[in-house]
Amino acid sequence: MGDLKRIAITGANQGLGFECAKTLAKESKSNQIVMACRSLERAQEARKQIISETGNENIDIVELDLSSLESVRKGVAQIIQEGLVPIDVLVLNAGIGGRHSGISPDGFELIFATNHLGHFLLTLLLLPHITDPGRILTVSSAMNDPRPHGRLAWPGAAALAAPNEDQSRYSYSKLCNLYFAYELSRRLARLGKKITVNAFNPGLMVETNFTGLPRDGSRIQMDNEGIGHQGYVDVSGAALAAMAIDDYHGKESAKYNDRGTIIDSSPLSHNKENALDLWEASIKYSGIMVGETVDGVL
Repeated sequence: MGDLKRIAITGANQGLGFECAKTLAKESKSNQIVMACRSLERAQEARKQIISETGNENIDIVELDLSSLESVRKGVAQIIQEGLVPIDVLVLNAGIGGRHSGISPDGFELIFATNHLGHFLLTLLLLPHITDPGRILTVSSAMNDPRPHGRLAWPGAAALAAPNEDQSRYSYSKLCNLYFAYELSRRLARLGKKITVNAFNPGLMVETNFTGLPRDGSRIQMDNEGIGHQGYVDVSGAALAAMAIDDYHGKESAKYNDRGTIIDSSPLSHNKENALDLWEASIKYSGIMVGETVDGVL
């Protein structure tokens, strides 16, 4: 992928995205990090910290709120206008947890809009500016088909996009991340593109805004809830960074990486009919048109 790698990361000002950005900045000063964040103030503070800890000043900030399709388009326009292309690696990290509720500025269920639809539009608009070969990474979760608390049944993209208070909203959004990754991978392969698209499970991390769990006692709490073992955000961030730059992770597409180990995602995540339903609905909801992305993808 050459000496200079330009890596765009959504939600890079905190949590997993911040740790991933910091690891990449520290790994090489030729790594240029594009931090796509909702809050410019928090992004600027995060940028200062990364520079201070790594010595890499090759850090740029783009304002981008994934819950708003207008903001996504403005963010992409800024990326292009400021010459922050081509992009070698696009990391779709930002997201909100299940405690959030509401309606997006465009009238969609907020978690669906933020965790899936915004990233869908962002990726397809940037696709013509991603190097070939290049990489697209999406952060999913083991909650894409939660067990032992029960399994999901696909209700259709229209039901997920409509405002609702389903307690599985977050799980469905993480399933959407996998459907998007796998379907985009198939479409790029048909076009002969060497852009890989893979998914990452960071685990239920402590010391993040997602869980609100402290390190002390969190393992007991999660084990009691049947969620499984915990992870630390710095460890998961390093594993995600490795997916961005290690040669090994650039050879295959449509893989599900669980903190450094390739495993099989849930059976539900491999349903191609559901993925197509989501893809076609997302084209409609995002308003993306032929000519705005790589020919043949839509």
